Amino acid sequence: MSLGRAVATVGGFTLLSRVVGFVRDVVLSAVLGSGAVADAFVVAFKLPNFFRRLFAEGAFSAAFVPLFSRELQDHGRAEALAFARQAHAALLLVLVPFSIVLMLAMPWVLTLLAPGMRDDAPAFALAVDFGRIAFPYLLFISLASLYGGVLNSIDRFAHVAATPILLNLALIGAVLGLTPLLPNAGYAASIGVAIGGLLQWLWLLNACARDDVSMKLVRPRWTARVARLVALATPVAIGGGVQSISTMLDVVWASLLPVGTISALYYADRIAQLPLGVIGIAIGTALLPLLARQLRAGQTDSAMANQNRAIEFGLLLSLPATVALWLLSDPIIRVLFERGQFGPDDTLRTASALAAFVLGLPAFVLVKALTPGFFAREDTRTPLYIAIAAIVVNVALNVFFLYGTSLAQVGIALATSLSGWLNAAMLAIVLRRRDHWIADHRLVSRSWRMLAATTGMGVVLWGALVVLKPVLAHANVTGVLALLVVCVVGGAVYAALGALLGVMRLSELRFVMRRQPGIRSADPDEQP
Repeated sequence: MSLGRAVATVGGFTLLSRVVGFVRDVVLSAVLGSGAVADAFVVAFKLPNFFRRLFAEGAFSAAFVPLFSRELQDHGRAEALAFARQAHAALLLVLVPFSIVLMLAMPWVLTLLAPGMRDDAPAFALAVDFGRIAFPYLLFISLASLYGGVLNSIDRFAHVAATPILLNLALIGAVLGLTPLLPNAGYAASIGVAIGGLLQWLWLLNACARDDVSMKLVRPRWTARVARLVALATPVAIGGGVQSISTMLDVVWASLLPVGTISALYYADRIAQLPLGVIGIAIGTALLPLLARQLRAGQTDSAMANQNRAIEFGLLLSLPATVALWLLSDPIIRVLFERGQFGPDDTLRTASALAAFVLGLPAFVLVKALTPGFFAREDTRTPLYIAIAAIVVNVALNVFFLYGTSLAQVGIALATSLSGWLNAAMLAIVLRRRDHWIADHRLVSRSWRMLAATTGMGVVLWGALVVLKPVLAHANVTGVLALLVVCVVGGAVYAALGALLGVMRLSELRFVMRRQPGIRSADPDEQP
């Protein structure tokens, strides 16, 4: 499958998942609001999610996919599946006791995660209860991540990309159906998280069986391949999870601020994660197995071309998304969330955090496009060292913004964005110095054109906001329609300017969707 088709498949299903996720967040904000119960649930939900991103989707996938691809390339499907089953057994051996220990130690874990909540005993007790109910999600989603790595490596992207939809549906169903039967909506949402994890595991277990790559249980064994997997995964647990670590540090800082700050940052991050999920995660998911196979086969020129196209795709969508979300942060939050227990003050607090979060969006997309250049070469240590530097800067910036300024939640989000740019810049510099990535003429030329098209779109959006400001000030049907009009106009202007400036051509889109990228195309930008 070509890179373009793979990115489109993953991105399309991820977009659908994010749309359902918006519905989920609208339901949560209306029922939970932005108070103590919401803060307790967000803290509880972020804990298994943190380990999911850090170990399962971050460390494990980044280490497993290149090794699985190597086995597939060198020894065939049977040996690759034998290795996957060994990894499956090792993962269970670690996850089951780990999950039990953390559920028992939940009060101490949450004291480290959200120290400020200890001052509010009822809210802290709720967070402990919610955390214990939701934490089994980690076991199920980690196994699902392994199955997803196997399916992605054999070019089966659709089932994996559709998996998060099940979590969103489970949360919506649990909150709407169980809340009247329980003390508060936080218990219902926590049960929904656990059920969502179970459904995702069963979904991919069935998908593997249908593609004849079933994950049979085998006895755990310490083999050379498992040892190599552990050696590669350990540094990625930090290196590949720098954004997750930054997000969890945000909870620590936010717990020291007034009630409602944690949930405000959560809702803002959810909006900022939409383009990151559709663009960045889709690129990283599709690019890693492709680079691993090409580098293993000695096709270095094709691998570098694919990396350039991945960066190009990322900038093509992340640059306009950044400007649009920054300009529209206030009306977006108002239209989506301002109802029920979510009031105007919550809108102001959340919108300001969103505006700061999206400043780092292109950087986080670039990180997703650049890290496969290391992981595909089985180098997981370099991203680790870069991640440590970014985390240290993130902590320093948070201390400065919280105690040296009055930025509050805006400072927390801004520190995350700035540390993301540092991470992306250092990854790019190291790859360039090693000659593992060289920006080709097409990427450089089109990056400037994308900036020009984005600037033109931003001017038009600003004008539309001025004209429609009275309408967008209300969270009603008219406000929703006005926001949709503004978004459609912005998208149309960017597409028109992009076509005029040659940012993307229809013939190239057909090329990347139908053929294996890396082969030189008839691109006027690259002709003598």
